[in-house]
Amino acid sequence: MNYSFEYIDIILLAMIAGFIFLRLRGILGKRTGFEGKAPPQFEEILKNIDPKIKTHQKENFDENAQKDFLKGAKIAYETIITDFSDDDNKLVKSKPLLSKKIHDQFDEALKERSQRGHFAEITFIGIDKADIKEHKKSNDILKVTVDFVAEVITCIKDKDKKIISGDPEKIKKIYDTWVFSRNTRSTNPNWQLVEILT
Repeated sequence: MNYSFEYIDIILLAMIAGFIFLRLRGILGKRTGFEGKAPPQFEEILKNIDPKIKTHQKENFDENAQKDFLKGAKIAYETIITDFSDDDNKLVKSKPLLSKKIHDQFDEALKERSQRGHFAEITFIGIDKADIKEHKKSNDILKVTVDFVAEVITCIKDKDKKIISGDPEKIKKIYDTWVFSRNTRSTNPNWQLVEILT
């Protein structure tokens, strides 16, 4: 992949197809944490570094299941974004939440950033809105598409702490559409991010 710094500001606002379309490299920074109790299907994320995203076990994705899923999806969203904040440029907390395809794309972008000697800082302000756009089941695979609207403070810095992009004093609104998936017949209860839509 070929990433350009001139797009970093857009990346942080859009958070869409980041690593595929040169937009997710700017999602780096520090985690401010989630206040409150996690819903059951994402509870292990906060209990353990190695998350087990428990899901609603009903075959039908009913209204209650959707509400529980959204609570957990918000935590997963924040976890994934803020996992790019570490100075070691490695994915740790979010790895179990990512499909292999998405993980490899994220990891490649982090390696490229590390080679440039650049780091980013993110303060996650919060999620303004999270709505299920659609959910569909094909055979035993359930996919849920979620629209997120969130606020962050972010900037990219070089090894000398010089700001390359962004503004450490400015709150930015970002819009994302993410697709989560799981096998409803599998004994593995984990949901994973499988796609970032433009």
